[in-house]
Amino acid sequence: YRLEVFMELIKVGEKTLYIKNNTNIGIYKVNDNDVFLIDTGNDKEAGRKILKILKENNLNVIGIINTHSNADHVGGNKIIQDRTNALIYSCGIETCFINYPILEPSFLYGGYPFKALQNKFLMAKESNSINIKDLEGLEYFKLKGHFFDMIGIKTSDDVYFLGDSLFSEEVINKYHIFFIYDVKAYLETLNFLSTLKGTVFIPSHVEATNNIKNLIEINRNKINEIINNLLSICKVGKTLENILEEIFVHYKLLLNETQYFLIESTIKSYLSYLIDENKIEYYFNENKLYFRTIL
Repeated sequence: YRLEVFMELIKVGEKTLYIKNNTNIGIYKVNDNDVFLIDTGNDKEAGRKILKILKENNLNVIGIINTHSNADHVGGNKIIQDRTNALIYSCGIETCFINYPILEPSFLYGGYPFKALQNKFLMAKESNSINIKDLEGLEYFKLKGHFFDMIGIKTSDDVYFLGDSLFSEEVINKYHIFFIYDVKAYLETLNFLSTLKGTVFIPSHVEATNNIKNLIEINRNKINEIINNLLSICKVGKTLENILEEIFVHYKLLLNETQYFLIESTIKSYLSYLIDENKIEYYFNENKLYFRTIL
């Protein structure tokens, strides 16, 4: 996601605001001047712009909550923490990735990432995060699936910040495959989201809305479509490279190195899900690993 030049501050509750951007930034007012941020955008420039907007509105950052550790959510952490001494809160494994950003490209690549993968889209600047605790006026809840220990935040105004648990119809129609670490957990998260009752819902890369039911179905339908495509592709045993090639051709994807490894990792997660659900089996032939649909 590219950082938009313009950031717009929008009030959605008595104490809750957000900065509308490619990665939406949540703001919760503890009092007239002190605020918690929910995510910080994708780089130093995003952090600088967030601080400028807060200063113009006489707001002071006392804490940052990162929904998860992907670089487009924590990229502004360092500059904001350096300038404000704000504590940064995150959950579980996400805390490790924030404190040691080399983990993300290493995880995606499955080894030491070559330099082109150590870019700002996969590797934010290091900041110091601690495990989240209960914070005044805020509740956190787990939204597993997209990444290891992603969380959402509910404010006292019944406003929900939902991280990357939902993607927009436009993004899905354009890119088709969005990153998922754990497909089963992601589907369970979609079921959980359908039970939420609130006044406003703000996914990180989607317009704020008071109803997410249609968006949940759009995300679920795309996951089921990809599952069915993989089952069809693997009717005859295929290697991972064969599978990726057919997926790229099917969805007419043109990739750079970052996108390639994001999609490769996601397809592996789909294959793991289908293996665990006894819908696909794997086997070795002539020192190659194959995947085949169980008919």
